[in-house]
Amino acid sequence: GSETPPTPGVAPRGSGGEIFGDRSLSQGLSVLVGLGLCVTMLGLGCAVELGQLGQQLRRPVGLLLALLGQFVAMPLLAFLLALIFALDEVAAVAVLLCGCCPGGNLSNLMSVLVDGDMNLSIIMTASSTLLALFLMPLCLWIYSRHWINTAVVQLLPLGAVSLTLGSTLLPIGLGVLIRYRHPRAADLLVKISLWSLLVTLVILFILTGTMLGPDLLAQIPASVYAIAVLMPLAGYALGYGLATVFKMPPHCRRTVSLETGCQNVQLCTAILKLTFSPELIGSMYMFPLLYALFQSAEAGLFVLLYKMYGRDSYKQDTLGEEEDTDISYKKLKEEEIADTSYGTVTTEEHNSIQMEPTQTAL
Repeated sequence: GSETPPTPGVAPRGSGGEIFGDRSLSQGLSVLVGLGLCVTMLGLGCAVELGQLGQQLRRPVGLLLALLGQFVAMPLLAFLLALIFALDEVAAVAVLLCGCCPGGNLSNLMSVLVDGDMNLSIIMTASSTLLALFLMPLCLWIYSRHWINTAVVQLLPLGAVSLTLGSTLLPIGLGVLIRYRHPRAADLLVKISLWSLLVTLVILFILTGTMLGPDLLAQIPASVYAIAVLMPLAGYALGYGLATVFKMPPHCRRTVSLETGCQNVQLCTAILKLTFSPELIGSMYMFPLLYALFQSAEAGLFVLLYKMYGRDSYKQDTLGEEEDTDISYKKLKEEEIADTSYGTVTTEEHNSIQMEPTQTAL
């Protein structure tokens, strides 16, 4: 008649773990998150141009900001929030995993909407994804020490995490190759990947929410919901502050802000689904989906506020720059200004004078 005590670190019955253990549902979700991740990484590769990549490597401010934002600020933020809200080990690992993930494609879309530096946005996303191969397992190992005596941390599959990260290199490399050889096809694939991001998250929410029912969402502690709200918001603020420290122009600050707060929730979902047993992770499988919901809503609010109050200052931002940051919007602006440099006399070395050909600006 005595009940068996629950195993530490293992999700109790009713937490959703036994339903995730259903073979057909588990395999279906695994295929969905795997395909979604591949399409997203393919789109990321298609957005990278080798010429821009070379320029950024010669002046690696984007790489440095991605390193500081995604693998210093966000993991530390996730760790502190887990401590402040006194999360149990399962919830803490889910939050840490999300905080240690690289940047997501949502930031690229949002950067367009706030007149950001698209080159910087894409380079930060791509470089943080590559850095994640080494730094994500390291950050997980460092910050999970606080919960080291629990089953979920002792079984933390760092090798499987690294394998999942490594598998993303193939679609990224394929995307870069498509961009190099077939630019128009690459543009189409970028759009498809952005739509797949939204569709995959919606399907995952519907599947898990419908099959598991509202009871699952009710069993997630209020503290986890609070973290899902606060973490992206704090990430956006940290990113903006980081860009301000680097004395970047306003449009770059907006970009870095979005890049820091937006996490690759598809990668986080894939790792939780493919590397942890359902009985172990339980309802915390929902955390990256909650994070995706709130990071999108808060980024949308960011865009709305910019459209209402910040749009008028954009011209002053770009015209007031002292250096060319090589953003697409500035190139468009320069094309709109009538070119008066043609037909001028230039003085070259050896006192030779040469007349440049005259061309009429249309």
